[in-house]
Amino acid sequence: MEIDFITNHHKQTKRDYLARVNKINKSEAAVKAKKWDFDYWDGSRDVNYGGYYYDGRWEPIAKKIIDFYKIKPGNKILDIGCGKGFLLYELKKQVPGVIIRGLDISSYAIKNAKEEVKEYLKIGDANKLPYSDKEFDLVLSINTLHNLYCFDLFSALQEIERVGKEKKYLCVESYRNETEKVNLLYWQVTCEAFFNTEEWKWIFNQNNYRGDYSFIFFE
Repeated sequence: MEIDFITNHHKQTKRDYLARVNKINKSEAAVKAKKWDFDYWDGSRDVNYGGYYYDGRWEPIAKKIIDFYKIKPGNKILDIGCGKGFLLYELKKQVPGVIIRGLDISSYAIKNAKEEVKEYLKIGDANKLPYSDKEFDLVLSINTLHNLYCFDLFSALQEIERVGKEKKYLCVESYRNETEKVNLLYWQVTCEAFFNTEEWKWIFNQNNYRGDYSFIFFE
């Protein structure tokens, strides 16, 4: 099912797409970004976030997720591509007693995660999750899977199905027209999977992903 928790959050950021390619060395920025280190999270905005700090903006997203999936104390939640753990922090704050786990490829993000949730996060790859079958009541992956090559993307989708029960949600970057495709190509620094919405849905079906999903568009 397509369900959108992210668009309002995404649209809070203003983007100058032409400046992204005309004023910086895009290839050098991408090389730095794909190290998933300081430059990606807290370095120059030319590389990626330009400083990824807690500011409460994940709170309304967490509330939507909690309401939609009827999260309650004792539920076990996994966030794949958790970054510094801000979403997991909001989920745990709003539902005391929820059990959280986070996985990210970035050792820098884990080291600099929010202190309240750092103990629940670990370094790892989305294509081989270090968890048991049907371990989680809810599996999340927001703005992560489009950074994988197809062979890893397919494995990651199958892994989400393996470790999750019924409730799963992912969000990926995509496009619906040529303008959005060009803007995505201009803006991204880590994306490896460039698919329109119908291609993404086909990929979900090919890998038996039966969870919910949404798309980020660069309008």
